[in-house]
Amino acid sequence: MSDSSSLPARPVIRRLSEQVVNRIAAGEVIERPAAALKELVENAIDSGARRISILLEQGGIDRIEVVDDGCGMTPDDLMLAVERHCTSKLRDETLVRIETLGFRGEALPSIGAAARLSVTSRPHGADSAWRVTVEGGLVGTPAPCAGTAGTRVVVEDMFFATPARRKFLKSPRVEAGHADITVRRLALSVPHVAFRLQLDERVVFDLPCQDMAERVAAILETEGADGMLPVEGVKGDLVLSGFACGPSVHRATAAGQILLVNGRPVVDPVLRTAVRVGYRHVIEHGRHAVVALSLTIPPDMVDVNVHPAKTELRFADPAAVRGLVIGALGRALGGGAGVAGVRPGLLQSRVAGPARIWYPPSDPAPARPAAPVFAAPGPAAFSGGRLDLGDRPAARVLDPVLPVAPPGPGGGSGPVEEARAVLADPVDYPLGAAVAQVMGTYVIAVSGDGALVLVDQHAAHERLTHERLRAQYLDGTLRAQRLLLPEVVTLPRGGAEAVLARAGTLSALGVEIEPFGGDAVLVRALPALLGTDDPAGLLRDMAEEMAEDDLADADEVQALDGRLDAILARMACHGSVRAGRSLTREEMDALLRDMERTPRAGTCSHGRPTWVKLSRADLETLFGRR
Repeated sequence: MSDSSSLPARPVIRRLSEQVVNRIAAGEVIERPAAALKELVENAIDSGARRISILLEQGGIDRIEVVDDGCGMTPDDLMLAVERHCTSKLRDETLVRIETLGFRGEALPSIGAAARLSVTSRPHGADSAWRVTVEGGLVGTPAPCAGTAGTRVVVEDMFFATPARRKFLKSPRVEAGHADITVRRLALSVPHVAFRLQLDERVVFDLPCQDMAERVAAILETEGADGMLPVEGVKGDLVLSGFACGPSVHRATAAGQILLVNGRPVVDPVLRTAVRVGYRHVIEHGRHAVVALSLTIPPDMVDVNVHPAKTELRFADPAAVRGLVIGALGRALGGGAGVAGVRPGLLQSRVAGPARIWYPPSDPAPARPAAPVFAAPGPAAFSGGRLDLGDRPAARVLDPVLPVAPPGPGGGSGPVEEARAVLADPVDYPLGAAVAQVMGTYVIAVSGDGALVLVDQHAAHERLTHERLRAQYLDGTLRAQRLLLPEVVTLPRGGAEAVLARAGTLSALGVEIEPFGGDAVLVRALPALLGTDDPAGLLRDMAEEMAEDDLADADEVQALDGRLDAILARMACHGSVRAGRSLTREEMDALLRDMERTPRAGTCSHGRPTWVKLSRADLETLFGRR
């Protein structure tokens, strides 16, 4: 039996003071100035405000000011508003039908426990405004003061009462960035409310009441972006709407993704994963799509009371939500090439460059719209002679258009017409007509609106082959072509095991393999569509793709929403027109037409652009004319 004298002294349980309790709770709700700002703006929106003005100093560390023209509060309301767990937003105590942004009754007390808080409010029709102050959890007495209808909240010296938290804040610039993102998400959730955001002396934006499309363009700053595509989807009681930028518009972080659930901005892993999967094969790896999506869901199918910040959710059926988002994005991004263009990055550096040189117009007459009919250029269109250094240019000139004389009424010659003119209407044929091939890789075309179009023939054909393979697989019509002589392929260590474990899946794709001992496999058939003469390269690429598969069970790879689509992408790369191959005029035009008809043809299977469009303004920017 142990000696009781050697035991440590028994700790005494005591009740914490109200101030300490509030400061501990404040750490959960108010983690940085942006979190406090979010709570204040949500209160302003819930009050029915039509205009909200926000001012931050030093990223909100020194001062946050939020002014709204909402319903306002009486003196009694003010005293309850700064008391913990007091709210006007819950109609019952079930926490099921939550229709407001705030409902926990923790925001103002938490802010008042960590900073110096002043709330001035005046209901519409009241004689005067009233103000209450809270400093480090100490609540003052309401006092009458001057003030307009609505509410004005001022937060100063963030975390002065909790120095440990204050010293872990980032720089004012970083904190201002978080606050900016927070306000943008909230402003997008209520486009009918005017918003003004000022950081120190700089007005970031001042937006009037707008419709959703205008607010999305302003908040995500996509006014000049190519292809803001509408997104719509319905699945049972779930309704999805919003906008998604084309694959050409992407960012280094997910800050350009604004996701709303029942009007509430959220940062939800289910929704973000669905967006990533929806863009997986049309955007470069490591980049993030730019979207603004709004999901409407019955309140009893989602729990918003998961975290004090109210940005995380728990769905009753996450698979249905994920499937709805992926499907809707797939339909929105499924258009052919030519609808949403790709703006080359080099133009962005020119826009913010030094003063541009002005050139007088060569023709003072107003410009006329381009004709909808184009023909291949004659020999003079591209230099065919030798350059000064004796090198021939790297542009291959297409055959010239030969004039013909159609028979006249009496069998004689009529007016001379161009026999091989190509219809390039900007609506029906957005990629225009091919005029040349350069470097054996890039097709130059002119669109119906006079813009210059550049196409990477290998990247474009890779996407076309990918989509054909995918369609044939889904239809069950993907044919295998048996090799005249089966080929033995030696794979890196573990590669043979990876591909043989999925032999059934590969057989459905037209790839028939057998074990050949050790790290070797025997290839008996390949997809007829590929016509590849490199079975070894194809098998090694597929083995590498499968080695990256994070699924535990090989039999789980049953649908295209797994690694199967990535395997199809590898196969398409091997069956595509290679860079360096000369194309005839007919082949070039056929490639352009196929791109316009094929879904997701704006990018290759790896997310790189297949075509770039340069308007007259773009070219003038490149040459310093604008």
